[in-house]
Amino acid sequence: MNHILVVDDEATIRESLEGILREEGYAVTTTPSGEEAVVLLRDAPYDVLLLDILLPDRDGLDVLNDTRSLAAENQPEVVVISGHGSIETAVRATKLGAFDFLEKPLLLERTLIVVKNAVEARRLRNENLEYKRQLALETTVTGDSVSAKAIRQQIKLMAPTNGRVLIYGESGSGKELIARAIHAESPRHDRVFVELNCAAIPEDFIESELFGYRNSAIPGGPPEKRGTFERADGGTLFLDEVGDMSLKTQARVLRALDEQSFVPVGATQPIRVDARVIAATNKDLEEETAKGNFREDLFYRLNVMPFFVPPLRERKEDIRPLAREFLRSFGREYGRPHIEIAEDAVELLKQYPWPGNVRELKNILERVLILNPQIKRIERRHLPMLVHRRRDNHGDDFSTLQQAREAYEREYILKKIDECQGNMSRAAESLGLERSHMYRKMRTLGINVRE
Repeated sequence: MNHILVVDDEATIRESLEGILREEGYAVTTTPSGEEAVVLLRDAPYDVLLLDILLPDRDGLDVLNDTRSLAAENQPEVVVISGHGSIETAVRATKLGAFDFLEKPLLLERTLIVVKNAVEARRLRNENLEYKRQLALETTVTGDSVSAKAIRQQIKLMAPTNGRVLIYGESGSGKELIARAIHAESPRHDRVFVELNCAAIPEDFIESELFGYRNSAIPGGPPEKRGTFERADGGTLFLDEVGDMSLKTQARVLRALDEQSFVPVGATQPIRVDARVIAATNKDLEEETAKGNFREDLFYRLNVMPFFVPPLRERKEDIRPLAREFLRSFGREYGRPHIEIAEDAVELLKQYPWPGNVRELKNILERVLILNPQIKRIERRHLPMLVHRRRDNHGDDFSTLQQAREAYEREYILKKIDECQGNMSRAAESLGLERSHMYRKMRTLGINVRE
């Protein structure tokens, strides 16, 4: 539902416009005050502002100018109305960014046409802003491994369809990148891609995030909010970590998928949407379904085309191209082009098990660049201590409990030192040890203190 703000000092005009616009299906808020209008605009997004020029407390054109200071996606289309119209006023309003100009007495048919066109103009403007933001995000799957090539092939097969996709993979393995790549190669590529991380939203708010709300249904919130389903209309909705949804929310999502419509919180009328749904999870949803934690019917709705993303430790051939791609990106971001990585550093990175997957690799490389602002080439010695010491221990066979305990202690101490960026005093404090005691412990465990 589109929201219109009417600002006019004449009560009859406010009441008349409110009644007419509500009959056309718009949500309407009215005020006689320019100052109050500015406050309302800062508190909640409006699609169209119908703004009188002569207001009791300030010039309407000043209010129009104030709307330009709002975030781009929150700026309404402004239609200036006045009983004292002139070409000069219309020109000034247009230069300040007004969408159109209406003279009093207002003609019903023209007013409704102008409002309809303004609503559509704002929708297109916001979609264009969202599209530009998405173009700036990476959608290319980098890698030379068999897995990376298979992923690219799967994307080409899935992207042209409207079928729902369920992406499985560990945290940090690149599930969002896969979803964006599918969207970028789909017929919906010129429409919006909307993401919702189901694990990051508190249970009390996830329904309002998904479906939005109307009539101030959320205490302390704006009068209304468009949910992710509504914002994704015509495009793609990405539900990340869908396995963390409650059963109650799962039931509403299931109904929305079946009916392609939903009712916002606090509303009575359903809203129809056309959005392709891509979901992702780091859980085994079949196992969660068997335990009763995930609805079986929703699982089958989402699992039309399953997509498995292998962890980085299973495709270590991709570490070199990924590292180079990340360094090119950071080089542009930090104004340091042509940063390279030495072959011995790549070989060391390949020995690390990458529990945090691709995201951890990206974070480690960025940390190295931040801590070494002058380097042009990342050498083995620049990599964090954790990478130097830790190895993939899946094949380790400890003969005694003592050996296993020492291996764990060695890993834990190195992890703390790495987290403290080599600051030994802070590392000792985080371990709950005196610094001298920590050094003795390191020597006992075979950790080179100098290194």
